[in-house]
Amino acid sequence: MARPKADLPEAAALLALVDDEGRLAVRVTPGARVEMLEIAGGRLCAKVRAKPEDGKANAAVVQLVAQGLGLAPSRLSLLKGATSRDKLLGVAR
Repeated sequence: MARPKADLPEAAALLALVDDEGRLAVRVTPGARVEMLEIAGGRLCAKVRAKPEDGKANAAVVQLVAQGLGLAPSRLSLLKGATSRDKLLGVAR
């Protein structure tokens, strides 16, 4: 059975959350039933299916946020929060 497409907000709305230094704060929910990005309370929340084991959830978050921004995953980097649900991603435009 094919996985449904991830629910993503508009790229412009996601870019508006990136600060002047190219940082994006993300709250992550690993092990979710569906993959999605949502903007709640002025911050980005990411839900990914991957479990938080061996960096799998971090890689899934980077992939999902890159897809939402319309960028290659190599343009994003994890700056802070490798073992936390609150992550700080660097966005190279």
